[in-house]
Amino acid sequence: MPNRLAHETSPYLLQHQHNPVDWYPWGPEALALAKELDRPILLSVGYSACHWCHVMERESFEDADTAAVMNEGFVNIKVDREERPDLDEIYMRAVQAFSGGHGGWPMTLFLTPDGAPFLAGTYFPPTARQGMPSFRQIMAHALTVYREQKGRLDEVTREVKRYLEASGRLPAAAGEVGGDWLARIAEAARQEFDAERGGFGAAPKFPPHGTLAVLLAHHHRSGEARSLEMATRTLDAMAKGGMYDQLSGGFARYSVDKDWRIPHFEKMLYDQAQIAVNCLEARQATGDERFAWLARGIFEYVARDLTGPEGGFLTAEDADSAVADPVAGEPDHAEGAFYVWRADELRAALGDDYVLLAAHFGLEEGGNVPARLDPQGEFRGRNILVQRRPLADTARQFALDPEAASDRLLALVGRVRELRARRPRPHRDDKVLAANNGLMISALARAHQVLGSEDGTRYLDAAVRAAEFLARELHDAQRGVLFRTWRAGRAGTEGFAEDYAFVIQGLLDLYEASFDLRWLQWAVWLQRTLDAQFWDEAHGGYFNSSAGDRHLVLRLKEDYDGAEPAASSVAAMNLFRLAAIAQDEALRQRGRRTVEAFRDRWSKAPHALPQMLCALELALEPPRHVVLAGDPARPDFRALAAVLHERLGPRRILLGATGGEAREWLARRAPWLAGMEPRDGRATAYVCEEFACQAPVTEPAELRARLR
Repeated sequence: MPNRLAHETSPYLLQHQHNPVDWYPWGPEALALAKELDRPILLSVGYSACHWCHVMERESFEDADTAAVMNEGFVNIKVDREERPDLDEIYMRAVQAFSGGHGGWPMTLFLTPDGAPFLAGTYFPPTARQGMPSFRQIMAHALTVYREQKGRLDEVTREVKRYLEASGRLPAAAGEVGGDWLARIAEAARQEFDAERGGFGAAPKFPPHGTLAVLLAHHHRSGEARSLEMATRTLDAMAKGGMYDQLSGGFARYSVDKDWRIPHFEKMLYDQAQIAVNCLEARQATGDERFAWLARGIFEYVARDLTGPEGGFLTAEDADSAVADPVAGEPDHAEGAFYVWRADELRAALGDDYVLLAAHFGLEEGGNVPARLDPQGEFRGRNILVQRRPLADTARQFALDPEAASDRLLALVGRVRELRARRPRPHRDDKVLAANNGLMISALARAHQVLGSEDGTRYLDAAVRAAEFLARELHDAQRGVLFRTWRAGRAGTEGFAEDYAFVIQGLLDLYEASFDLRWLQWAVWLQRTLDAQFWDEAHGGYFNSSAGDRHLVLRLKEDYDGAEPAASSVAAMNLFRLAAIAQDEALRQRGRRTVEAFRDRWSKAPHALPQMLCALELALEPPRHVVLAGDPARPDFRALAAVLHERLGPRRILLGATGGEAREWLARRAPWLAGMEPRDGRATAYVCEEFACQAPVTEPAELRARLR
């Protein structure tokens, strides 16, 4: 019989609906029951594409004897971290407190009935091994502490609460802000840069979205070639490695090795969006079409595999999948099973052409994954496609010119892709998250600007369709609520600060790509709601959760730009952009207070908040505007707009004086636009910098010269 999770919409929770564990979702019913029964809470936090979450489920949560221990001693709560990032942040900090700074998923915590953690960790095996206690041992210890060691329990919970409260307090800022913070991050990146392999630091290597954005911005600002080299070298290495799906595009979550060869195969929407923006900016900075090609590969993957029929973008694809043709004695379900290959199966499918594919993608008879990087033995005898050599080297080996070698390899890739399409696909987390959709809308809007032509129009259409979906399905205008999740026709959890901030950013980018006023209007509306529900009036910045949630131990502010940027980092940039549009000093001051609230963090560790420091750079500079007057549907207007995105440049606020309601709405907020009209019936650009506007221009070449 299914448990209570059968009534949820989260794919992660639904994965556990047939466990013999008496699971509850997080909520007042479970918390009240723990108090009524005087039982500790066993809290398990994960997400649907998490490999080790699946392992712990198979080993422990599906085991009837283990479930009986859980049901008898605890109130068991399962949380999808993607649905509840506020809970995830609170309890991840608790896990790190118990484990000396380490964390990850699954998270396993033991709480008092009022939600205070007194024991925590991540994955626990079914039997003790490698210095880890078994899951049953850790449960027995938790029950002993809770039932028999009340003095120790009280001491631990007080200490953890003090730790969490301290981690949620940001020291007060003082003095004026100055200095070249982009240069400081670039210098820190130089110290960590892997010149041989690309990326920063040792394994595992994650896509460094924020650092790459800063390096590209620093290159533009300073002309520093080394910053550009680090960014492009890293993107190039990521694209050639196993982290990039060489057959169908899209990036896996991270590489377990320093060479980018062996990925953790789950694919997350938020990575696709942020890496795509890195590629687009690298294309602007270098003019190199390789980066445009890479961005297109990401967008093709998202359009094909992570877009729902209603237009919203889906959350993730799993690392694990069923093995199509397991060898005797091997598991029938494994990480990367969809992506890895035995040499004999490819040789049988490709015949003599196999030799060319193997040479270029580093395939080996016994598999190309070293045993030390395969602790579970899931890749034994199998190959991951990796571009191990330049195309010119492959062409030379087979006495081909590079164009002919490229054509043959593309044909082979197509054949292997067709072969792979017959395999069982990884599980897809098909919920829609507002925050991640905001990131992808931004990326697609930027793609329309940078890539232009038919591709750009297709990307803009996808961004508009997603934004319309959010407005229709995840926004309740009457209640003033943006919902975070949507699945199977139902909106779920109400939005958090990151949902508002990321969607606002997406809408601002979509406005600058389409000049459709409705997106700017909605961004302004959402900003008011974000300020009303999440703003910290006393100290500045945005809490992750709204003021109305009574079931949280405390409210925190995210102070790290990690896999996704912190809500306050994105919100600060949004505030400066909105302030510049309307010349609104109150919004600008709120943006400055947001940056100031985190000064202790970014001044000591600037690499921790690269996105916020990009916002700081904008705050320290005078506003720059470009106003395009005319009809966005006409070729002359589009030709001027295209010039603005040819090269990477300083952040400019882009406005469209397009007539009718749009002009009236903007003029009420920015009266200085009143005289900006098309000249002689032609689209006209007005470039304003350093608090002064230059003479209007109607020719793309003239605008290009103005921007220089």
